[in-house]
Amino acid sequence: MSTLPPRAGRRCHNALNSLHSTVYFSPDLDKEFTALGVDDWSAAYFASRAAAMGAVGPGPVTAAFYNFDHRLIARHLPAVWSAVPPRAALDARLRAADATLRRLLGEETTASPEMAEAAALALRATEACTRHSRPLYAAHADLPVPEEPHLAFWHAATLLREHRGDGHMAALLTAGLDPLESVVSHTATGRGMSPRWVMTTRGWRHEDLDAARERLRGRGVLDAAGELTEAGLALRAELEETTDRIDAAPYEHLGAAGVERLTELGQGFLITAASAGAFPEDLIGKG
Repeated sequence: MSTLPPRAGRRCHNALNSLHSTVYFSPDLDKEFTALGVDDWSAAYFASRAAAMGAVGPGPVTAAFYNFDHRLIARHLPAVWSAVPPRAALDARLRAADATLRRLLGEETTASPEMAEAAALALRATEACTRHSRPLYAAHADLPVPEEPHLAFWHAATLLREHRGDGHMAALLTAGLDPLESVVSHTATGRGMSPRWVMTTRGWRHEDLDAARERLRGRGVLDAAGELTEAGLALRAELEETTDRIDAAPYEHLGAAGVERLTELGQGFLITAASAGAFPEDLIGKG
């Protein structure tokens, strides 16, 4: 039986996941990969996030990332590895994370006792993560922990993000939601990526989104206006609850007080980062 308040792990994850994600919207990542000869955002994203798995082709990345169009991934992998080998991609991403956190949070915050505390708490939570059936987490868990506290924190946030993400993919598959249906139904909650960003970053086209909406209407998940029905709302709630259960171990290991403190610290960092322009204004929403 859980010793944590309801959804405590989810709230903690939401802050840490968003902080991890700042690097993918950062000009610092573009700068690092452009210097290595990669000036396409998608190529840099796939290389930086998949590099922990080695010089993989499009198949494993489509499987592990779940909600991207395979055609977009195949356009960049494995070709990108000829320009940026996996080790170089990982180093470039870490340099970008360093520059991004320093720029968004400020030198005082990145060097603060609170940052060191957050790193220690997040790393303690990762002690209870498990590798089986979690390919992205397992690949990142084999990477060394950076020495500087703000990078150790970002590394731990990455592990916790991918651990929950791998579990969420399993929940989506069990619920019978294909990659695009999962994105479209999440967007319909108002808390997911906007359609424009789905198409920009995931490689889907207008007709793909329209077809997914039609399939979801046929299942009673969306209504005629594209809004979630009661059944759709219940499905999305069940998905998150299933993911909470699959992802409970690290937060149970950290304990209620530790989770509460890590959430407080993470949310504080996230508010600062968002206020500094970490994310595009139209990233989230139905429009």
